[in-house]
Amino acid sequence: MNDIPSFTAAAHVVAGANAAEGTARRNGLAIFWRQFRRSQLALPGGLLVLAFVLVACFAPLIATHDPLKNDLARTLMPPGAENWFGTDELGRDVLSRVVYGARLSLSEGLVAVLLALAAGVPIGVVAGYVGGRTDMIIMRLIDVLMAFPGVLLAIAIISVLGPSLFNVILAVALYTIPIFARLARGATLSVKEEPYIEACRALGVPHLRTLWRHVLPNIAAPILVIAALRVAISILTASSLSFLGLGAQPPSPEWGAMLASGRNYILIAPHLVIFPGLAIVLLVFGLNLFQDGLRIALDPKTTDLR
Repeated sequence: MNDIPSFTAAAHVVAGANAAEGTARRNGLAIFWRQFRRSQLALPGGLLVLAFVLVACFAPLIATHDPLKNDLARTLMPPGAENWFGTDELGRDVLSRVVYGARLSLSEGLVAVLLALAAGVPIGVVAGYVGGRTDMIIMRLIDVLMAFPGVLLAIAIISVLGPSLFNVILAVALYTIPIFARLARGATLSVKEEPYIEACRALGVPHLRTLWRHVLPNIAAPILVIAALRVAISILTASSLSFLGLGAQPPSPEWGAMLASGRNYILIAPHLVIFPGLAIVLLVFGLNLFQDGLRIALDPKTTDLR
């Protein structure tokens, strides 16, 4: 009989948590938007990222030429009325190649981070939630991965698998997994001591349901903020590897590969490196500003619930 009051109290705690979650969902969008606007540069950053996303989606409509078509009669032409960004060493339109390159660069960053999230977050959540020997074994394996410098690990992976766009994405994702795993583990360790998690255990709620309904939603905010930052870093890393000839192979219009081919003509045709380089800078800059807005909007210490 003494267990009945504790069971009832636990049920009330879980019911209160579910009610609070429902209220939070209804007000979440308005609160997020209000907090997002606190960072004056976050909205311009988000619009800049949105512009690149739209360019990538509507590349066939925006590009003025076939990005892979050679025209040896118009090699290394400067920017002009017919070719706004000029032409490269094979007479290909640089504007069209930069536009189509947005697809490749965004894919490199987004897919790599999504793969790392899909692998790293469950690993970290399980390690933090289960604890004990499982936590120790998983974290030691993660420490081994983190002992290798990220770019060197990516180069080693590509050296084994061979240079290609997919292998670059896979390599960047693999060395990003430990970052999300450690972040998810730390957040889970703090969340699992909360009263509503204890109430779920008292009620016999299945562990998977507890993780899905209560743990993951409460650790999502810091993970999303870091994910936005890692997209920018992944784009830079993938472009660097392509610049070294380890990523997308010619004639793919990837920005890093365009920089690599254009460096041989930098003195006579600087537009070959200016425009793809400027595209990388603007996209990464916009992602950093957007990440700053996410950090402010999702930080519970700055959230105004009134």
